[in-house]
Amino acid sequence: MASKKSVTALHTQIGGGAPVTVQSMLNIPASDIEGSVRQAKELEAAGCQIIRAAVPDMEAVKLIAALKEAVSVPIVADIHFNYKLALESVAAGVDKIRINPGNIGDDSRVKAVADACRAKNIPIRIGVNSGSLEKHILEKYGHPTAQALCDSALYHASLLEKFDFDDIVLSMKSSDVNTMVQAYRLAAQRCDYPLHLGVTEAGTRRMGIIKSAVGIGALLVDGIGDTIRVSLTDNPVEEVYAAKDILKSLGMGEKGVRFVSCPTCGRTKIDLIGLAQQAEERLRDCKKDITVAVMGCIVNGPGEAKEADIGIAGGDGVGLIFKKGEILEKVPEERLIDRLMEEVEKL
Repeated sequence: MASKKSVTALHTQIGGGAPVTVQSMLNIPASDIEGSVRQAKELEAAGCQIIRAAVPDMEAVKLIAALKEAVSVPIVADIHFNYKLALESVAAGVDKIRINPGNIGDDSRVKAVADACRAKNIPIRIGVNSGSLEKHILEKYGHPTAQALCDSALYHASLLEKFDFDDIVLSMKSSDVNTMVQAYRLAAQRCDYPLHLGVTEAGTRRMGIIKSAVGIGALLVDGIGDTIRVSLTDNPVEEVYAAKDILKSLGMGEKGVRFVSCPTCGRTKIDLIGLAQQAEERLRDCKKDITVAVMGCIVNGPGEAKEADIGIAGGDGVGLIFKKGEILEKVPEERLIDRLMEEVEKL
């Protein structure tokens, strides 16, 4: 049920069968251009493919040029209410606009934004959430239901369609996972626009990742969704890592290590938790398309994880290095991770 339509922001295609892209948003004040640029570079290095920046006033438009010069990924201007900010952001060379047409004034303003974006092939993301629904929609449904979110998104899209603009991405985010999932499923049935998935206000790192993985993952498994953001009350770099991990768990992300480790039990006689954390951290940026296993004992080692390209299995203060289920050697516990990395390098 992947979106048939697609949009292109800079060199990045969203929808139309393109791979699902990972987004995040700067959380440095827009007035701090140096800090924003530094964070954008960190996001790009972490694997972020689209970066959104708030543009709350005309002064903030200056940030666009600085970001465009600093990173090679598309920059999205996040705008609320003021259509002139959208026009100035387009003039400044932004790659995508996030704005809700119903919130910027009369038809002449909507047309101005549509015409400016069309002239430079700049897509518009319409982003509705449970806290920003129109009065007439809330009156109809009583509260922010999934149908209300979907209706709101399509209402905003219709305002652009009036002026022959359909280079649109839709998002219908809710902090309630069930509502979010249902809203996107409804939208996928009713339109062909690319969909930006996310659970809004998901929370701090622990709960936010869980809610995002459930909501975003449920939709991606059904073939719904073209670009994603994991919204966390945390460093946005953590959003990128979480989003990439969600995609990787579904076999949809860019190449990288698939990490397998057992939950430990009474047979475990090494610091498996510490070893697994070390291995995961050291392999975070590895781009090899491999499966690496860190297992607690010989029972769960070369046997249950025999499909792993490389792995370790714990013993009593020692561990085994194994490759595709075949034991290579026995190694002291303190050397296990280093030897594992050496074997990964050979693959």
